[in-house]
Amino acid sequence: MDLRIKPLDQILATAEKKALHRSLGAFDLMMLGVGAIIGTGIFVLTAEAAQKAGPSMMVSFVIAGFVCAVTALCYAEMASMIPVSGSAYTYSYAVLGELIAWVVGWALILEYTIAAAAVAVGWSGYIAGLLRNLHELVPFMSNVNIPDAWVNGPASGGIMNVPALLIALLITWLLVVGTKESARVTSVLVCIKIVALTGFVFLALPAMHASHFVPFAPNGYVGKVGVGAAAASIFFAYVGFDAVSTAAEETKNPHRNIPIGLVGSLVICTVFYLLVAAGAIGSIGAQPLSGAHGELLQPGSPELAAACKGLKELVCSKEPLAFVLRELHWPNVGNLIGLAAGLALPSVILMMIYGQTRVFFTMARDGLLPRVFTHIHQKYRTPHVVTIFTGVFVSLFAALFPVGVLADISNSGTLFAFLVVSVGVMMLRVRDPGRKRSFRTPAIWVMGPLAVIGCLFLFSQLSGYTETLFISWAAIGLVFYASYGRRKSHLAHGEPSE
Repeated sequence: MDLRIKPLDQILATAEKKALHRSLGAFDLMMLGVGAIIGTGIFVLTAEAAQKAGPSMMVSFVIAGFVCAVTALCYAEMASMIPVSGSAYTYSYAVLGELIAWVVGWALILEYTIAAAAVAVGWSGYIAGLLRNLHELVPFMSNVNIPDAWVNGPASGGIMNVPALLIALLITWLLVVGTKESARVTSVLVCIKIVALTGFVFLALPAMHASHFVPFAPNGYVGKVGVGAAAASIFFAYVGFDAVSTAAEETKNPHRNIPIGLVGSLVICTVFYLLVAAGAIGSIGAQPLSGAHGELLQPGSPELAAACKGLKELVCSKEPLAFVLRELHWPNVGNLIGLAAGLALPSVILMMIYGQTRVFFTMARDGLLPRVFTHIHQKYRTPHVVTIFTGVFVSLFAALFPVGVLADISNSGTLFAFLVVSVGVMMLRVRDPGRKRSFRTPAIWVMGPLAVIGCLFLFSQLSGYTETLFISWAAIGLVFYASYGRRKSHLAHGEPSE
């Protein structure tokens, strides 16, 4: 194992030498976090979780939220102590060495790039539904039906998801223009999102019936289906707090503002997750659909799509919250929810691409990736090369793959990165106990192990296909590191990072 460890003092000095502009405050970070966290898990993956766990997806949200909470506390300490770009990659470099840092950075590609593509696909579903019901929302407008072939990728029986492709490219352009401008737009979109979800809760909760929660756990609690599988799928919607930590190098007073942004956004989001999920399940029900032989049909599969033909079920909807309100005879409000999702989900795509570009930027600054990724636009002062590179790949994945497949692939990288950070915080408590920590994880020897165990449990609940794909992806990354990164590393040659 390569044990090149980059000293914390050197990491902080590197950040100051080629620093990004510090313009984000605590409120900006909290809005960025809420914008990233509340999104796909509620607006899109509610139907995916219902197909895996039925009404017991409420427990799935609690499990995912708990694992997220203990991990967030570890992130808060690490981010306030190392306020530079790079997130889990940078933290790993300082604690576990260059090889582990490379694997983490490579895994973060799955976390951010694939997650951004998944949200783009979810956004496409809401926009397509909104256009189909456009006349109800705007009487003088005609409904627009986009052919299924152009709102589904090949895996779902279509040709290309054109709306998902276009929104990913638009967000990429916005990020090239500038970070502060992106944060301002996101703040407006977050407010729209919160108003929409609040309206949903007020209309759906009074319509709840206890009978809709029976049977509560039709697919059980653990295994590749059931509560654990649903928790593993929806967990990736919580990664917004991780994206907040990647903004550390562009944050004013990061030792104070990073912990506020992390913990504050998580608290707000968890409350909304539980209330909205309860309203969706309790008002119309959320039982999974099975195949002809009683087998569970996988979300996003052609088999589930065929079984859903002609059915009005939550698990079949690509716009679940709007669907619930239409079923409750609030069609116009449902359309407004669809409109709000159409306006707000791009903020999640923005934060995912933002997080990925900052990780790439930092890896390139360390010499592990080509130097071109460190180029900063002379006018906008943003890392435009890496932003465009990331945006193109996000657009391609969004155009070709279904949301469920993308979400699970993203989770494998997310959980690995979270596990490494949790281990790293505990190691630094032993190795460097005297270093200033403006935020200290409470009961670290309880929270740290819980975070590690939680990440391992959720990873074990992913499909065998997803686990195999992650291992294969890691192997490809190791080959690239051995052939390029290890030789080009600035640390290996005793050179300061650029």
